Amino acid sequence: MRVKAVGLLSGGLDSAVACQLMLDQGIEVHVVHVSMPWGCGKPSRVTALAERFGIPLKVIPLADDYLSILKKPQYGFGSAHNPCVDCHIYMVKKAAEYMKEIGADFIFTGEVLGQRPMSQRRVCLDWVENDAGVPGKLLRPLSARLLPPTVPEEEGLVDRSKLLAIVGRSRKEQHTIAVAAGLKEFSQPGGGCLLTEKHFGARIKDVLAHGCDHIALTAVLGLGRYFRVDEDTFVLLGRNDRENDKLLEYAMSDDMILRSFTFFGPAALVRSRVLKEEHLALAAGIIQFYSKWRGEEPIVVNYWKSATPDEMSEITSLVLDEDAVGRMSKG
Repeated sequence: MRVKAVGLLSGGLDSAVACQLMLDQGIEVHVVHVSMPWGCGKPSRVTALAERFGIPLKVIPLADDYLSILKKPQYGFGSAHNPCVDCHIYMVKKAAEYMKEIGADFIFTGEVLGQRPMSQRRVCLDWVENDAGVPGKLLRPLSARLLPPTVPEEEGLVDRSKLLAIVGRSRKEQHTIAVAAGLKEFSQPGGGCLLTEKHFGARIKDVLAHGCDHIALTAVLGLGRYFRVDEDTFVLLGRNDRENDKLLEYAMSDDMILRSFTFFGPAALVRSRVLKEEHLALAAGIIQFYSKWRGEEPIVVNYWKSATPDEMSEITSLVLDEDAVGRMSKG
């Protein structure tokens, strides 16, 4: 019977090369991508790679159970609000569930020993394997020869001599393999998970502190400028046309959208558990502050509930000075 494995595919170079190494050994590869609402990996690249390899892809949306990790990860945060070790454990657990579902023999990832200081030290790799409940069943093909043999290696399901011994941040060897295999679909290193960015991490921390209880509610937080109006309310302001459009796309049904149709300016999203007219006037004031009408007489802005865009109303702005905007601004 053909050996079957489940890989975690982010869309990046490392996970793409890990897949290539498994396919080169004749292993039947299935891949899992854990889709985060605010981004970690490139979904379009994931799809392109799965099609390029001709392998089954299972996309698993991040669920509300991830909120406990964002609130209090067992292994702590990195320099921002990034619970990298706990996040890896979460993803490997999802892959393990799929491994059992399809009767696969083991899991593999594109992790590289020493590449990331928080999550890819040797002790961290052990934490991930053990806490995910897959001791001996988690293969890291890119660094395997620097790590103890896994069960699939010991059982002869994988040829250890054809695995790699990469350590550190350089991706020269991975690029060489990708070029030789004709791989072009992966995303280039850089960027990545928004949780590693301090301004985004601060937003996540803020909404969690104010009672956010569904992961879907965090999807919009990667956009625009963020303002905390009161304990129940925040405002997001688009910084360009793309973000203005994305605010509308990511809005929940009860969110309020503000936008002027009489002058060029940003759109705003208001999310509140207890919406008041003052919130809308403040949001209109923030729009005015970031427009050419800053400091002028109050302006009139259109607003509507996201779920009912045909039911449009108007609100007059509260004229805000720099201090007032600064007190609300969270980045």
